[in-house]
Amino acid sequence: MSKIYNKYLELKSIDKDKLYLFKSGKFYIFIADDCDKINDYIVLKKVKFTNNIFKCGFPENALNDYMRVFKNQKLNIEIIEDITLNEKNINDFILDIDINKISPLEALNILNEIKEKIKNEERNR
Repeated sequence: MSKIYNKYLELKSIDKDKLYLFKSGKFYIFIADDCDKINDYIVLKKVKFTNNIFKCGFPENALNDYMRVFKNQKLNIEIIEDITLNEKNINDFILDIDINKISPLEALNILNEIKEKIKNEERNR
């Protein structure tokens, strides 16, 4: 199961009414029921996240514009940044990837996350 989806389930068990917006590579995405709920207010293209779960989202450079729309609609949105790589080091993260179960887009997002993590580690040295 996806780390984002696992985090989503954990957060929903705490506050089911909040919509969770996840940073995923160069995009922000809503998944599962939040994907459906956000589309009641603003139409975002839905695509498969996994076989049974959909996602929708927008590029990171549009975050402020969308947050303004969400605020005007009085939506309770929480942004979740960089959950995947904060939990463990890069080697463990890579070893946990099942390349037979991810799409090319998910693989590209993972590579972008790894690249950002490496950049951050180099800056902190």
